[in-house]
Amino acid sequence: MSGAILQGVPATTLDTDIWIDLPSRQYTRVIKLCRRLGAVMRANTVVELTDGSAVNFLYEVHGLRGFRHEFRRAKTVRWLGTNVAVLPLDRNYASKKFVGRPKDLAHLPLLEQVLKLQRHLRRGRKT
Repeated sequence: MSGAILQGVPATTLDTDIWIDLPSRQYTRVIKLCRRLGAVMRANTVVELTDGSAVNFLYEVHGLRGFRHEFRRAKTVRWLGTNVAVLPLDRNYASKKFVGRPKDLAHLPLLEQVLKLQRHLRRGRKT
């Protein structure tokens, strides 16, 4: 949800999900790097950074195409002084709808509202 929040969705999240282009069986490579940087393990795919923030590494995002396809469609936004690639809101919506967990379903109306506003603003620029 962090990528959606960076694109204007009025929500909060407890961690930042980062999609990694590696097979899930190679998660130890990412975790070892995080440990070298001072992060603390919280679960197989979750680390707590030195600033206290939590990062959850994803190796597959359900309801979407593969990493390379989605990365080509990614939007670039500024986050903590760095340009990062994030899923466009419509792809975030598709994944959350597909997964269907209660917390994902709760975000759908917020995503819908921002997508609707973005479409409205784009139409206003064309006239």
